[in-house]
Amino acid sequence: MYRQGDILIVPVAEDAVPQALRELPPAPRDGRGRMVLALGEATGHAHALTCEGKLLHDPNPLAPDYLHLPSGGRLGHEEHAAISLPKGWYRVIRQREYIPGAVRVVAD
Repeated sequence: MYRQGDILIVPVAEDAVPQALRELPPAPRDGRGRMVLALGEATGHAHALTCEGKLLHDPNPLAPDYLHLPSGGRLGHEEHAAISLPKGWYRVIRQREYIPGAVRVVAD
């Protein structure tokens, strides 16, 4: 298990990836060619990878995304130390918070 700020990355078996997400196209990369797991709304900083792979983004903002790294990669962020991830599949979970009457993804 890996954590970088408000992102939790959990290794999973490939068959743990929901079939509905597998049928969607991978999330597009940003203008710098990065797979962005989370973008800071206030700062513009990003939890991002530049390696080979694909990010399967669930349209539900409270549901986890899934990441496939066929050769591994390094997760970077402007305010955190980089994390090396071995090859494999991962569940990507954004930290959530409760506000009266709702649950939302943490915004930084």
